[in-house]
Amino acid sequence: MLKPADPGPKEERAIGELVHELIEEGKSYARAEFDLAKAIAAAKARALALPAALFGVAFICALAAVTALAVDIVLALARVLGPLLGGLAGMLIFAAVAGAFGWYGAQRLKRDL
Repeated sequence: MLKPADPGPKEERAIGELVHELIEEGKSYARAEFDLAKAIAAAKARALALPAALFGVAFICALAAVTALAVDIVLALARVLGPLLGGLAGMLIFAAVAGAFGWYGAQRLKRDL
């Protein structure tokens, strides 16, 4: 037959000491969690730096392409309508396109929110 284990003499610790130990362990745990979150955020920031720069360059190139298109349209209209009316017609065309995109974006924002 098995005998129950003899726990031996138990040391009674003061409640203040136990509370202090609990607080210190809680602080250590919170520091470790904070350091982990900081390390994860730093790793994600490092991983996103190059793609963000590449997207910025791609945006600038796309903007240059749209500008070239606008200039080409204005020059083509200038041959037909003259320089002043060609520029005005090109401006109205691109203002209408921008207004349509802005209106559609506002409608989607109202619908989704």
